[in-house]
Amino acid sequence: MQRLLVLVVGTSARYAWLVMPGGLIAAVLAALFALHHLGVTTDTDTLFSASLPWRQRQMEMARDFPQFQSLLVGVINAATPEEADATAAGLAQALQADKTNFRSVRRPNASPFFDREGLLFLSKTDLENLLNQTIDAQPFLGQLVADPTLRGLFAAVSLIATGVQHGQADLDPYSTPLLGFHRALAAAAAGHPEPLSWQRLLGGSLSDQAGQYRFVLVQPRLNYGTLEPGGAATLAMRAAAAKLPAVEAGRARVRITGDVALSDEEFASVAQGAEVGTIGSVILVILWLFLAVRSWRLIVPIVLTLICGLLVTTGFAGIFVGTLNLISVAFAILFVGLAVDFAIQFSVRFREVRREEPDIVPAMRETARRVAIQVLVAAAATAAGFLAFVPTDFRGVAELGLIAGLGMVFAFLGTVTFLPAALTLMRPRQDRGEIGFTWARRLDPLVVRARWPMLGAFGALALAGVLLLPHLAFDSNPLDTKNPNTEAMHTLRDLMSSPLTNPYSIDLLEPDAPAASAIAARLRPLPTVAQVITLSSFVPGDQQAKLAMIADAQDILAPTLSATPSAAPVTASDLRLAIKSALAQIDAALPKLPAGGPLALIGDDLKALQTAPDSLLLAANAALTRFLPLELQRLREALTAGPVTLASLPPELTRDWRLADGRTRVQVLPKITEDTSRGLHHFVNQVEKVAPDAGGSAVTIVATSDTILHAFRSAAIGALIAIAVILLLALRRLLDVALVLAPLLLGSLLTVVVMVVLPLPLNFANIIALPLLLGVGVSFNIYFVMNWRAGQRRPLGSATARAVVFSAFTTGTAFGSLALSAHPGTASMGKLLLLSLFCTLVATLAFVPALLAALPRPAPPRRVEVGAAPRR
Repeated sequence: MQRLLVLVVGTSARYAWLVMPGGLIAAVLAALFALHHLGVTTDTDTLFSASLPWRQRQMEMARDFPQFQSLLVGVINAATPEEADATAAGLAQALQADKTNFRSVRRPNASPFFDREGLLFLSKTDLENLLNQTIDAQPFLGQLVADPTLRGLFAAVSLIATGVQHGQADLDPYSTPLLGFHRALAAAAAGHPEPLSWQRLLGGSLSDQAGQYRFVLVQPRLNYGTLEPGGAATLAMRAAAAKLPAVEAGRARVRITGDVALSDEEFASVAQGAEVGTIGSVILVILWLFLAVRSWRLIVPIVLTLICGLLVTTGFAGIFVGTLNLISVAFAILFVGLAVDFAIQFSVRFREVRREEPDIVPAMRETARRVAIQVLVAAAATAAGFLAFVPTDFRGVAELGLIAGLGMVFAFLGTVTFLPAALTLMRPRQDRGEIGFTWARRLDPLVVRARWPMLGAFGALALAGVLLLPHLAFDSNPLDTKNPNTEAMHTLRDLMSSPLTNPYSIDLLEPDAPAASAIAARLRPLPTVAQVITLSSFVPGDQQAKLAMIADAQDILAPTLSATPSAAPVTASDLRLAIKSALAQIDAALPKLPAGGPLALIGDDLKALQTAPDSLLLAANAALTRFLPLELQRLREALTAGPVTLASLPPELTRDWRLADGRTRVQVLPKITEDTSRGLHHFVNQVEKVAPDAGGSAVTIVATSDTILHAFRSAAIGALIAIAVILLLALRRLLDVALVLAPLLLGSLLTVVVMVVLPLPLNFANIIALPLLLGVGVSFNIYFVMNWRAGQRRPLGSATARAVVFSAFTTGTAFGSLALSAHPGTASMGKLLLLSLFCTLVATLAFVPALLAALPRPAPPRRVEVGAAPRR
């Protein structure tokens, strides 16, 4: 093999005028092929094998309930429930008209079914209190029904004040709505009339049981060929929301979240600052290359070799993969970070040989004799580390491993063909000075003398790494790798504060409704479960008693609520007259009112409004009674409630919970304390003991974590075995194999120590740094061990050490910019890459020299002569 490599390098140098143009042409052809045949998808569903059981359940649920897939979720909250409803309705209407950007639009909060049957979902106690309160307010309601304007409202206040005068009105039960009315009147008197919430006035605290948020669920048209597949739809949704009246007035807010928005914002966060970071990295890489080889005549061949190798690798990615995913796109960074080591090693050793051999072609042969086998072993071991991921179910890393593994092959081929040809044509000047680190030569004797204390210290650190290994955390919560400062994440965190809107749910699919109810009954007692919902949950309990109570209230209130409202339009004069009449009754009732009571406060508000301009009075009338007719209609509708059965549920609701063949969905919601990685695992484990075939977002997160960890565990074992076999074939001695693997293991354990101390947990993003740790560790160590076998006794002052250091700097620069990313996942990957690189470098430059110094000198190898011997 050494003869073959020396021959290849020598031939490439001799026929450089053919090899270099040929390499450039091959790179251009590969780039053109990739341009037309290599795509990029941001679809995260492609990251895992479809054969996994949890993926099959996920895909089955997506096929059966497509309405829940790929959603943009508009989350609306407003100053009043009515404004939130109106804003949600306006947004849904605007989006339904946009067929270019949206496939479907739904409002799960809005259904005539809940308007009609909503009272049945209250407890009997709450229902009884609400109906009694409404019946007691019948005279007040009568005035509002007859005249649903501010004129009628002032007449109702007069009626209340009259009741107080005659001792026939107890205001205590109505203090809350009266205070709400006072605040609205005070705002109007101050020149800022605002809509009044009649839901809260008439329903009290029960009106807030639906929660503060209203939702618009949108399925956008996605373009997976762009960085943000839902970007156009999101912009259209924001534009529609900005035109809504309550949003323009600042009384309502529309925020966008959902899986599409989260993914898009994540991709945008990753791209944020990437251009500046890339430019800075390129400048630093060139600087390190200059310090390593000291000549642009060497830098240009190295850079061209990297570019050609990267383009050829990209072309082969188009053949073997076809479409890059969110993880496999990282192959370019990995290629540059690792392949540059091969080129630097060859070029630095070439500089060293040129001090002895001025002729380029013989110097190339001697360089190949000294370093080509080392580069081959390093490339093969690094490729094995990547290819070990190919058989795993983690397709994202499996494809990355395939492309990066092939890339190491092309990087090696470029190092022994294109690079020698480019160096020959560039004809770098002959070096006269020392190639290695002169200052480091003084460290070699110190390492020899202190070898045993150093080995003892590293042994203690390795033991600490072993002991801390069980404490190395894996954060399986994908939200922790996202930018927490985006709108979608802020909104999602707000929704997680309630079990009803917690995104970490579990879904089951049972054969029929009775089976769904049965398993729901078994799940509800679990300590981690907050609520279990199935189709039967929409059939209220105690219907007979509740319907009787509603029917009694209907008999009493029907004549009042069915009265025909006045058709006379309200004028400012009417309002002043009504204010005057109400004030007269309130003033007469003041002796019987407590000081500072709500009715007295309303009297003060009316006095301020009495002198207000006509325009303000009319604006107050429009604002305060805007939602009154709607609320009166809802009350009429609610009093017509009838029996609810599974068969009478509306089709749009039934479709969310039951399929045409009768299978019924069960949704399990966790308590809000279960949103941590450990909590999610606990929640999922408890539910799966009852329902092993569970699916849903919580199961997917936990199963994804398990799949990733299993993939990296099996790939790491396979990679170590493959690397050991390659080293054994190349080095032929178990001792030498152990000398290469020992610092690799030490670097890994040092990384564990620092990660636990910082702490820096593993997550979905930074775990990709692990194959790099294997590749870089083997590459650095193999050079020192093979040089030691060749008789080198001063490793730290050698040209190899110089190449390793600047290769590490170059690699660190390529990855270090990731640590400054605005995206937490990318930043954690950059930090772990730098950390593992540093620990590997410490193991290579400190532990390896001490370990080699503690061993007896090996027998010098037999020199293989190929071609003309270099002149001395």
